[in-house]
Amino acid sequence: MSSPSKRREMDLMKLMMSDYKVEMINDGMQEFYVEFHGPKESPYLGGVWKIRVELPDAYPYKSPSIGFVNKIYHPNVDEMSGSVCLDVINQTWSPMFDLVNVFEVFLPQLLLYPNPSDPLNGEAAALMMRDRAAYDQRVKEYCEKYAKPEDAGAKPEEKSSDEELSEDDYASSDDEVAGKADP
Repeated sequence: MSSPSKRREMDLMKLMMSDYKVEMINDGMQEFYVEFHGPKESPYLGGVWKIRVELPDAYPYKSPSIGFVNKIYHPNVDEMSGSVCLDVINQTWSPMFDLVNVFEVFLPQLLLYPNPSDPLNGEAAALMMRDRAAYDQRVKEYCEKYAKPEDAGAKPEEKSSDEELSEDDYASSDDEVAGKADP
């Protein structure tokens, strides 16, 4: 790659083309949201999260900052801030990785194989070590309460379809006005 900005653009386009819903935060390509679905064969199945991604100026040489916007119950995710404790992202990041790796490999692996010995959420870690069935149940409760599709941003989409309807209404009234003026 000739420059970090070209690589950033390429990785972002690759992520968008991989069927991930990406929502830009502002005009630049450094901050955006990605809709992330809980992995199969996990208590997170059915959950949908809005993940905030911030790419540093030195990306891909420096790792992206990843955080859950809506709540998730997990030993390696801070419940209040959504910050993720993930070695690959935080410590062992390499320019060989890209954004698709984050969403297809790193985050699913984090949810499938939590590490309670390095927690950001001590309560989740303790419950997981003490009673895995109760932990899985709490995860499912959080998914039902905080990780429905509308919690990850489906509501703005519904609003945009309402706006389209109102535009259609305006268009039909314009047609009527135009129709009356023609004869």
